[in-house]
Amino acid sequence: MNVSAKLAVFMAAFFTLFCLGFAVNGFIALREITDAAEASASRGYAWFWTFLAAIGVVMGVVSWWIMREERK
Repeated sequence: MNVSAKLAVFMAAFFTLFCLGFAVNGFIALREITDAAEASASRGYAWFWTFLAAIGVVMGVVSWWIMREERK
């Protein structure tokens, strides 16, 4: 299956927003957690989703760059 560069940019943007939603939700939920071990685990999950969002941003930028270079 071939994915065009333009479609890859949109898919990366969707993936990034999806991951950021989970990350923000995880960081917001930390206020309500009283157990230190559970808070640490939740913080780890939130940072993991933030890392995945960063990967989505990188993939989007690379796809955009490829799309721009194809036009030349």
